[in-house]
Amino acid sequence: MIIVTGAAGFIGSYLIRKLNQENFNAVIAVDTFEDSAKNKNLEGLRIQEKVDLHEFRTWLDKHYELVEFIFHMGAISDTTEFDIRLLNKFNTQYTKDIWTRCVNYQIPFVYASSAATYGLGEIGYDDDEARIPELKPLNPYGQSKQDFDVWALQQKEQPFFWTGLKFFNVYGPLEYHKGRGASVIWHAFHQIQKTGKMKLFRSHNPQYKDGEQMRDFVYVKDVVEVCYFLMHHRKNSGIYNLGSGKARTFLDLTRAVFKAVNKPESIDFIDTPVDIRDKYQYFTEAKMDKLKKIGYVKPFHTLEEGATDYVQNYLMEL
Repeated sequence: MIIVTGAAGFIGSYLIRKLNQENFNAVIAVDTFEDSAKNKNLEGLRIQEKVDLHEFRTWLDKHYELVEFIFHMGAISDTTEFDIRLLNKFNTQYTKDIWTRCVNYQIPFVYASSAATYGLGEIGYDDDEARIPELKPLNPYGQSKQDFDVWALQQKEQPFFWTGLKFFNVYGPLEYHKGRGASVIWHAFHQIQKTGKMKLFRSHNPQYKDGEQMRDFVYVKDVVEVCYFLMHHRKNSGIYNLGSGKARTFLDLTRAVFKAVNKPESIDFIDTPVDIRDKYQYFTEAKMDKLKKIGYVKPFHTLEEGATDYVQNYLMEL
């Protein structure tokens, strides 16, 4: 059996889809299953059993001998969540509990970290583990992920194979339930379809022109390919970046969406809200050498390729 936590969420549900495509059908889906919009992500997928998030640790204690691999994608992923107690409970301590069981039961373990741990990127975006303790996240969500990364690296007892994946700006199908937290491509598509225009944040940094703020946008199809690779690789444990490896501007992204929907470009700029202005990232780019060095050779979608596929084959079909 292969376990996927956060199973009804964006990356978790797409990972199950990938596993099913590769004929892995003994999948245990772990989530709260309280959100009907998220639950739609699981429709049509082959799942052996659904286990409530709160009951999963007890379930694992009873069934560990049948478990082949755990993908822990479940977490509070809202970057605007400021309840530190809640984040510590579900993002940090819960992951520690699963880690400990993977040590005791010798189960390989891949978990979701985040590029939010890099903060403003003062020391770059290098997944060198010696530098990870120096990172300074900008919000409690990023800090909860950082706390676990640092804790994992300190542990003398570790699963025989484990990996933390620092996801950058993931976009793609099955994020429809996320609303405000959905990718910029999702928002651009809906805004363009509704108004014929797209609004982007104006730059408040003299080093960047309006719309030329840059992010590492990575397609969810590439993310799950890396997860699938790690499930079979099972060596070179550690923490890895997972982005496209190429920063692109918001203007690039918006133009790709206009082209995908075959509409003329019309872009306006608005001020970045004051409450997030001092914590706004103007540049992120995953250094991907480490993953490549352990043998991952598949090319990543370019922003234009990913945006076109997502818009034309998914968003326009809804």
